[in-house]
Amino acid sequence: MRAFRFRPLKAALGACAVLSAMISAAWAQEDVESRVSRLLATMTLEEKVGQLNLISHGPPLRWADIQEGRSGALLNFNNAQDVARAQALARQSRLKIPPLFGLDIVHGFRTQFPVPLGEAAAFNPRLSRLAAEWAGREASYVGVNWTFAPMADLSRDSRWGRIVEGFGEDPYLGSVLTAARVEGFRAGGLATATKHFAGYGAPQGGRDYDTTYIPPAEMYDTYLPPFRAALNAGSMSFMAAFNALNGVPSAANPWLLTEVLRDQWGFDGFVTSDWASIQELLGHGIAADGAEASRKALLAGVDMDMMGQLYIKHVPTEVRAGRIPEAVVDEAVRRVLRTKVRLGLFEKPDIDPTRVDSIFPTAESRQAAREVARETMVLLKNRDAVLPIAPTTRSIAVIGPLANAPRDQIGPHGARGHQEDSVSILTGVRDRAQRAGIAVRQADGCDLMCRTTDQLPAALAVARESDLVIAVFGEPQELSGEAASRAHLTLSGKQAEILEALAATGKPVVLVIIGGRPLELGKLADTLPAILMAWYPGTEAGTAVADILFGDANPSGKLPLSWPRTIGQLPLYYNRLPTGRPTLENNRFTLNYIDEAISPLYPFGWGLSYSAFAYSDATIGQANLSAGDQLEASVTLTNGSDRAGQEVAQLYIRDPIATRSRPLRQLKAFEKILLQPGESRRVTLRVPVTDLGFHLDDGTYVIEEGAIQVFVGGNANAPAIGEARIRETTRIPFNQRRAGLPLSTAQ
Repeated sequence: MRAFRFRPLKAALGACAVLSAMISAAWAQEDVESRVSRLLATMTLEEKVGQLNLISHGPPLRWADIQEGRSGALLNFNNAQDVARAQALARQSRLKIPPLFGLDIVHGFRTQFPVPLGEAAAFNPRLSRLAAEWAGREASYVGVNWTFAPMADLSRDSRWGRIVEGFGEDPYLGSVLTAARVEGFRAGGLATATKHFAGYGAPQGGRDYDTTYIPPAEMYDTYLPPFRAALNAGSMSFMAAFNALNGVPSAANPWLLTEVLRDQWGFDGFVTSDWASIQELLGHGIAADGAEASRKALLAGVDMDMMGQLYIKHVPTEVRAGRIPEAVVDEAVRRVLRTKVRLGLFEKPDIDPTRVDSIFPTAESRQAAREVARETMVLLKNRDAVLPIAPTTRSIAVIGPLANAPRDQIGPHGARGHQEDSVSILTGVRDRAQRAGIAVRQADGCDLMCRTTDQLPAALAVARESDLVIAVFGEPQELSGEAASRAHLTLSGKQAEILEALAATGKPVVLVIIGGRPLELGKLADTLPAILMAWYPGTEAGTAVADILFGDANPSGKLPLSWPRTIGQLPLYYNRLPTGRPTLENNRFTLNYIDEAISPLYPFGWGLSYSAFAYSDATIGQANLSAGDQLEASVTLTNGSDRAGQEVAQLYIRDPIATRSRPLRQLKAFEKILLQPGESRRVTLRVPVTDLGFHLDDGTYVIEEGAIQVFVGGNANAPAIGEARIRETTRIPFNQRRAGLPLSTAQ
C-alpha cells in the first residue's frame, strides 16, 4: 500500500505496462491466421502483389513505392536512418503493412566473426549460436530484421567459392550447426532466410551457378537434412537457389518448394527467390518472357521476387487473364503476412534514426569474436613441437602480405565490417611478442596477389636474422566467396616459391593460411614443420592467431571437410559409397589414381592439439536395437599431456549390408570435451536408431534390420569398436514425415 500511496503514477504505469504486455501476447497468440485473413480481405490485387516484391536499396527503388504498398520487403538497408525513413513511408500507406528489412549477414554485422566454414571447424554449436546472436543484436539495433542466412548448402568440392559460407561436406555436422545459427539469429532479433534451397553446393565442375544432378534419395539423405534442421529450429523463410536441379531450376521447382518443403515438411513460412533468379529462368531456357517466368515461379512456390520486378509487372495481368489463380497469390501473401505478424512487426515502434553501428565492436563483442576464432583454427601439422612458440625464442620474422591485411582477414560477405576495426595478425603477434620480450621483424615478401618475387630478398634477410618465421599466406578476400570458383587451388602467384625459399634458410617456418577453403600445398606439406589453417578469422584475427601461436589457447579445431592433395581428387568426401573394387595397393585395377594417392592429405575431422589425447576401452551399449532405442558407444578419453585441452570425440557408423549401397562412414554424433592435464573421462555418444536409416527415391525412409558397424575416434579414420544389430525393418512413407518422424538431423 505504501508504494501505491506515495508513488501512484509509477505503479499505475507499471500496471498498464503489464496489462499491455498481456493484451499483446494474447493478441499475438489469439489469431495470427485470423489477423492475416482480415488484412488479406481488405487488399487489392496490386497491394497483394506488392507484398511479394523484394527490392534493394538504390536504383531501381522508388521511395514512393513503399508509400504506395508496392514493396513488401527491402534489402541492403543497413543503417537506421534509411530504415526509419522506409518505415515512416510504410505507415503512410493505405494498409500500413510494415516491410521486412533483409541483409546478407553471414558471419557478423559490424563485429566480424570467422566465416561459416571456419566456424564449422570449431565443432561447437554453442559458439555458432553465440556468433549468430551477436550478428543479430548488432543488425537489429539499426533496424534490420531479416538475414539471408544461414547457408545450409553442403559442398564436397573446394573449387566452389561459396563453400566458405557453409559448413563443409557432412550432413550431420551441417544440420547441428545450421540449427544453432538459426537459433542464434532469432535470439539476436533476426528472422532467417535459410539458403539456397536446394543442391546449390554441388555444381558441375565446382562452377558457381552451374547445374546440379543429385538423385532424389541422395537429396533426402545428404543435401536436405541441414535445411530440415533449419525448419525445426524455427527458420521463418527459405531462399530458392540459382541453379537447376536435375534439369529444373530451383526457382521454378515444385518438387522442392511445394512437395518437399510444404507438403512433406509442413513449412508455412515463405520462400524468396535469390537475386533476380526468376528473371534468370529465361536464361535457363524454361520461360520465353517475364510473364511466363513469373507464372512458373509463383505456381512452383516462390512467394517473393527478389530484384526481378517481374511479379509487380506481370502477376496482376496474369491473374486477370486467368493464367494464375488469385488463390495462389493469396496463399503467397498469406505466408509473407503470417511471418510479419509472428515477428511482431505491426506492434514494434519504428527504429530510432539516431542509432549508428559505430558503437560496435564493443569490448564484449570483441571478446566473443576472439573466443570463437580461437576454436575455429585447425592445427594441421606440428612437427617437432614447433608450436607453441618456445619461451626461449628471442626473435620472430612475420612474413607475408596477409599478415597485415585487415580487410582481407574479414573474408567475403562482411556486411558492415570495417577494416579499421580489425586487429591484423601482425599487430596481434607483435603485441603478444612484446609482452614476452621477443623482437618482431616484418616483411611482406610480395604484394597481395604475390605476382612477383621482387620483395623476396628483403624477406629472406629478415628470416635469417630471426629464430622463427611466421609466414601468413593464402587467399585474399577476392579469391573466395560468390563468383569465386577456382580451376586451380594452388597457392596463388609466387606464394609457394617464396615459402620454399623461406624453408631453405633452415629456420623453422610456421605457415598460417588465411582463406575460405583447402588449398593445394604440394611438397610444402612435407617441407614446412607447422601449418595452421586460420580461415578468415574476422575482427579479432590478430589476437586469436597470437593466442594459438604463443600457446595462450590450445588449438581444438577439426576439419569440416576433407583436405585434398590435388584438385584432381575433387569432389572429395569421406562418406562416399563403397565400390565393387575397393582400393588395393599395387593393384591398378581397383579404385585408385595412377599418379596420386586416393586418400586426402588430411581427413575430415582432423585437427591437432598441444595436448596428447588417447582413446581406450571403447564399448557398445545395448547390442540388439529396436526403432525406439539408442545406439550407445562409450570410450575413455585421456589427456596425457601437461596442458589442458579440448578434443572432439566423433562417432561414425556404417551399414555394411543394405538394399541400397550405403556410405563407408557417416558421422552420427560428436562431443567436444575439455580435459585437464592427466585427466581421463568416460564419454558416451548416443544416436537414436531412427537416425540410422536412409531414403528411397520416393521419399520413403527405411531403417533396415541388420548389423551397424561403429567407429569412435578423433577423425573420419577412427578405428572400429564393434557393431550393434537392428532387430527389425521399419519403413516410414514420406507422407507420414510431417508428423515429426526422423530425417537424420540433429534435434
